[in-house]
Amino acid sequence: MQQRTIGNRQVSAIGLGGMPMSIEGRPGEERSVATIHAALDAGVTLIDTADAYHRDANEVGHNETLIAKALKSYGPGADGVLVATKGGHLRPGDGSWTQDGRPEYLKEAVKASAKRLGVEAIGLYQFHRPDPKVPYADSVGAIRDLLDEGVIQQAGISNASVAQIDEANAILGGRLASVQNQFSPRFRSSEAELDHCAKLGVAFLPWSPLGGIKSAPELGSRHAAFNEVAAELGVSVYQVTLAWQLALAPVVIPIPGASRPESIRDSAGAAGLELTPEQVARLSAA
Repeated sequence: MQQRTIGNRQVSAIGLGGMPMSIEGRPGEERSVATIHAALDAGVTLIDTADAYHRDANEVGHNETLIAKALKSYGPGADGVLVATKGGHLRPGDGSWTQDGRPEYLKEAVKASAKRLGVEAIGLYQFHRPDPKVPYADSVGAIRDLLDEGVIQQAGISNASVAQIDEANAILGGRLASVQNQFSPRFRSSEAELDHCAKLGVAFLPWSPLGGIKSAPELGSRHAAFNEVAAELGVSVYQVTLAWQLALAPVVIPIPGASRPESIRDSAGAAGLELTPEQVARLSAA
């Protein structure tokens, strides 16, 4: 498995997004655990989660608990896995998403996440989404405090603009490790943030890199160039999509969501797929 860098950690070039295993339409626990184990078997050493990845109001942190259980049952081979989690986004249980970026809330949320994950310090903690009711500097300041106190080992942000990336990095004293934004063939409005992270040497983690749970099956039909390259190489359109993202900059680490072992096995194969400069240019222009 190709390796890339998040702050001071080396991780697999392809990560695993845990959200599909815990929200609406989720599979049974047995299949979810098998999916996480399949990812580890394939060399994946980055798993992305959040306390908001749950379905019902009374099961906050469902995905964190699930991942901790799967890693424990895998054995010593899971020791080097970086579990990245997030806080500041909430699900009341009615299908909606809300924000809470208050420093006091984030500092309590991170403790709860650490307990669910079974760790003393969270490897990578990311502010999930800006809260319009709270100054961004206050929210990121709480993340800085957690970093200074050793409650978290590395700090990141999610759903951020270029200006917010710079602001967060300044507040963190140049210690911003990652930025997690939506990016896919269907959603390219974060290209500026990707390019900015590349200049800063900050890891850029595309979420929904295949277009999202509902739209991923239509990736090939919506984006003909990706289908064409997949046919040329004899691989899935999903592998081509992830390989294209990896080729855009050495800081890019896609985190495709999966809830089936076969899905993450296929995604992991993208780390070994070499695209020609012509193919990358063709896909970028599509």
